[in-house]
Amino acid sequence: MSFPQHRPRRLRSTPALRRMVAEYRVHPSELILPAFIREGLAEPSPILSMPGVVQHTTDSLKRAAAQAVERGVGGIMLFGIPEHRDATGSAGIDPDGVLNRAIADVRSEVGDSLVVMSDVCLDEFTDHGHCGVLAADGTVDNDATLELYGQMAVEQARAGAHVLGPSGMMDGQVAVIRQALDEAGHQDTVVLAYAAKYASAFYGPFREAVDSQLVGDRRTYQMDASNRREAILEVELDLEEGADMVMVKPAMSYLDILADVAAMSPVPVAAYQISGEYAMIEAAAANGWIDRRRAIEESVLGIKRAGAQMILTYWASELALWLDEPAH
Repeated sequence: MSFPQHRPRRLRSTPALRRMVAEYRVHPSELILPAFIREGLAEPSPILSMPGVVQHTTDSLKRAAAQAVERGVGGIMLFGIPEHRDATGSAGIDPDGVLNRAIADVRSEVGDSLVVMSDVCLDEFTDHGHCGVLAADGTVDNDATLELYGQMAVEQARAGAHVLGPSGMMDGQVAVIRQALDEAGHQDTVVLAYAAKYASAFYGPFREAVDSQLVGDRRTYQMDASNRREAILEVELDLEEGADMVMVKPAMSYLDILADVAAMSPVPVAAYQISGEYAMIEAAAANGWIDRRRAIEESVLGIKRAGAQMILTYWASELALWLDEPAH
């Protein structure tokens, strides 16, 4: 049967009808808000390349977490920026370091009403900006880094994180973290593996957000954008090592990877709508080139349609307000 009997436009004729037959919907509980806290701030500090996003103080971070709860957001992913850095990122392992204190503060504010997540990586804490410690020749020492990741994970679990997100792309990181957590009595702490994390130009604004000290790039450990099959290998390895959830990062230019992972993963799949994706939409909207709300909604829905069950996005709290108020 074809035209004129077949008229697909019939199901698009009104907003109510379009909503009723929609195949995919985003729910606030699927959204995760990335948030930055910077040690030593007296008030929140705007991030110029990410309009609307700030480096938080303790008080403003707690308010952001409470607001996320009020709006039904599912989780918050915390990143810390210390006052002092060194070659081994020791501030990330210090129980009284900025990130571990922030975990405890947010957890005391929201309890179990928001999933408190934290970044297990050294890049914010090292004076060279890499995600691990450096060998004598200047390369990242994978195995020496793993030992620090294990310590870092245990401290974050002790501080109260529900979910840990190892993002450094070191080989074996999930296994080492899982073993360290179990041996320390944190068997119930969840590991969200940044399983397929690509070396991307779209991380640019994030470098400002965490005041990155990086010179050079991370191409020797983050994945090459040319590779698709390799993402499945990385996911399979993380699953074998005990990952409870897996992530694809970035989202926008890697929706094919996300779809591949979602099709094969037996565990929940997350995707991170990263700083560059955020910045481009905000910049275009500020210039009047696109409809800001519709672009945000469409971009996040595209990530959901590609297979993500959880979406990290800097618009999480704002978007949660809109989801019960369809714009069209």
